Amino acid sequence: MSRPRKCRRVCSLPKVNEFRPAGSCEDWVNLTVDEYETVRLIDREGFSQKECAGYMLIARTTVQQIYNSARKKLAAALVEGKGIRIEGGDYILCSGEEKQCGCGGCRKHRRACRGGCK
Repeated sequence: MSRPRKCRRVCSLPKVNEFRPAGSCEDWVNLTVDEYETVRLIDREGFSQKECAGYMLIARTTVQQIYNSARKKLAAALVEGKGIRIEGGDYILCSGEEKQCGCGGCRKHRRACRGGCK
């Protein structure tokens, strides 16, 4: 029997969950919400894999696997002209009630802390 998958903490759902090349698009690549979050944290926010793991409450090796999977999917979509859908995955949303603001100051934490965090 395999070990149950651990939910990954995600700051918020993406504002846009579909991207498609110009013209018609029949083929899609499915990027999970946790894959999206690792790309956002590492590439957009500048987190290291260790920092990303700490925020998402998972092991660094798991972050590395998720990140590599996301990069392969993104590369396939770009090279093959496929659309990208962001949906699914094993995740829980950040509640904003955590003591430490590890997500880079998401709207939930800024509202809760009133400038006291980051």
